[in-house]
Amino acid sequence: MTENTKAFDSWLRTRFVEINSELEKLYWQQDDKANVEGVGEHLKRQLEQEGNEHICALLAEGNTDEGFDNAFDLLGNVGLYMAACRRHEITEPSRETSSPLVEASALAMHIGASIGVTPRFATAHLTTHNKAVDGLYKRFTDLEDEKIFVDYNTKGILAYKRAADALLKIQPLGISHPITADLLAVAKQALLDVIDSNNALYNKLDTDRFFYCVRPYYKPYRVGKEVYRGANAGDFAGINVIDLLLGLCFANEPSYSQMLVDKFLYMMPEDQQILRESMRMTSIMDDFLAAEAERDSEWLQTNLKLFIQVCKLHGDTAIGHHNQLVSKYIAQPSQQMQQQHMDKVTASGPPLHVLLNSLEQLRDRRAAAKRDDIRTRFDDLTKLKQWIK
Repeated sequence: MTENTKAFDSWLRTRFVEINSELEKLYWQQDDKANVEGVGEHLKRQLEQEGNEHICALLAEGNTDEGFDNAFDLLGNVGLYMAACRRHEITEPSRETSSPLVEASALAMHIGASIGVTPRFATAHLTTHNKAVDGLYKRFTDLEDEKIFVDYNTKGILAYKRAADALLKIQPLGISHPITADLLAVAKQALLDVIDSNNALYNKLDTDRFFYCVRPYYKPYRVGKEVYRGANAGDFAGINVIDLLLGLCFANEPSYSQMLVDKFLYMMPEDQQILRESMRMTSIMDDFLAAEAERDSEWLQTNLKLFIQVCKLHGDTAIGHHNQLVSKYIAQPSQQMQQQHMDKVTASGPPLHVLLNSLEQLRDRRAAAKRDDIRTRFDDLTKLKQWIK
């Protein structure tokens, strides 16, 4: 890590957090908490100028070729700065054709293109690849609700990864292997951990604090001329590996495959590779359906029972996420938001009603719900349940 990189990282962990936190206090005191216009302008200028000084020094330094980890970390730091500028409407995509953060855009595009990821901060920068220094990891603010959100998202992501890793290990062994039961048990426990983590998040996270003070840092912003959607907690391979290997979702189904295409560059390169491989694998559900002749065997009864439990838990996590997180923390508070802010409410780009509809369909695919308008595995899972003695 060069001296310029260290200086920028140090600023990001100190002054950056202080300025954002001060601005959040000012916004919170207003009747219209979503308004940022004309509030704390001197603080916004400090944020933009101080960050840009560090970025100009890094841009002049050029590519130091310090390896992927350092490059990815620096990209995250540039991205956090750009996301904060977007949150405070120092930059705002709808009023611009190109980002006014010229130097930051140039540095972000240089790094992103060189390591094969999107040129903005991604979920991994704040969760699985967020290095702590003296016990503190990188954040936008010192607000407790932001810490709660990041902590429990990280716990949930790591648990999903454990489940996905276990399911991937089943592929070369086959569904009749005695160790498959052990791997399904690992996946089952990991998904129970996801549910525990999510429930803790829903119970501890304040709705208004999240909606007005945390969520806005995850909005889309421009890098150069292009607008890149906000970071999403699902931007890692594990959750989709589970979808595909359980057989609950289909890589060749247009809306689902579109979602995968959209998220590839928001994931770590190793996650991109894992997901590509999973898209080519036969699902465990289809393997069980093909083994109908063995439905009375001891191995099938043991392993199928565990498989059905894993499918149920994966569906439960999706139902919980949609019915609690999406509804409680986005859909409901948006109903009280003043109309002039509504077109900026989502982090994913599309209008809120479009986003909610697509998330509802994804929930029902993962839960194998009975629906006539989209393809789910309701009938196949019902058939497999009938085999259990």
